[in-house]
Amino acid sequence: MNNKLFISMAVLLLLTGCKSDERILEKLGMVQTSSYDLLENNKLKVTSCVPVIDPNSTIRRELLSAEVDSIKEARLDFSRQTDLKVVSGQLRDSLFGAKLAKAGVEDYIDTLLRDPSIALGVRITVVEGDAGELLTKNFKPHTDTGRYITHMLEKEAAGNSIPATTFYEFSRDYNDDGIDPVTPIVKDAGNKVLIDGIALFQEDRYVTKISAEDGIIFGLFRDDLRQGEIAINLGQEDGKKVVVMFSSLLNKRKIKVHHLEDGRFKIDLSASIQGSVLEYTGKQKLNEEKDRNELEKQISEYITARAQKMVQQMQQYNVDSFGIGVHVRNSLSYKEWKALNWREVYPEIEVECQTKVTIKDYGKYS
Repeated sequence: MNNKLFISMAVLLLLTGCKSDERILEKLGMVQTSSYDLLENNKLKVTSCVPVIDPNSTIRRELLSAEVDSIKEARLDFSRQTDLKVVSGQLRDSLFGAKLAKAGVEDYIDTLLRDPSIALGVRITVVEGDAGELLTKNFKPHTDTGRYITHMLEKEAAGNSIPATTFYEFSRDYNDDGIDPVTPIVKDAGNKVLIDGIALFQEDRYVTKISAEDGIIFGLFRDDLRQGEIAINLGQEDGKKVVVMFSSLLNKRKIKVHHLEDGRFKIDLSASIQGSVLEYTGKQKLNEEKDRNELEKQISEYITARAQKMVQQMQQYNVDSFGIGVHVRNSLSYKEWKALNWREVYPEIEVECQTKVTIKDYGKYS
């Protein structure tokens, strides 16, 4: 009798415990996109977009916004604004306003990473301007701006024109020696959201950017790529613009460190690129090897010049976005690397960009 009573009480307690973890889908506000802005009074403006899942509702999203001192305080504020239980388990994108990104994002990302319900794969993006205003704006025909931005970032990252930076990748590069994090930048372009380039960070602070047009060249020298395309303007012939669309790119990036006699370093930064000519408006006959080699040389010179200019910009702002320091570190002993002040050395080192281009396909007619 005592055993039966004990078992009944145990089952009752178990069921009571399950009740506290009960999650009814219709009562959950699953945040998919959140934005963070630094206000003039040093308060934090947090805005979250929650999709409305009721099929009978004409509203596709609910927007929640709060001016608070911390990210977690915003959740309490949100709870007072909605009848839904706000949860972060479906968060896909975090948008940081440029002002906050320039002040430093370490504390905010650290807070988000401490939340076990938030995945390491959540993307980080900088917004040129106010991120909250962008997220709350309506862009026809898109009914959900957060989802619109998510799909656009996924598509562009698949083509390697921007990096797909997640919490994991940002934190890895921030905490590693010899490399700085990068993120995509978007902005409000009136009736649409526009990819505005790539934000270059010094540690956790956004300091300068690469233009959207140079995004794929940045990708070629930052990592190995297996997809992408680039339109190259090769000048004019007889008053007509010569443009080549180089597509289906395969790239192998290499960094070679030379130790010079006086303790300095020289870096060879090279990209070996294969691709297909999708469009060409010049006079070269691509079915002739000599002309094809000449076009490969012209493309190589164009990419090399743009990459060299990027390196100069990075050294000017002292951001090691290509991760050159990682390769210098790996060429030294641990003691030698720790004795080296990379921030002082990096702007002065000689970096030579090299590009080898191979046209593997140019179509049936030329």
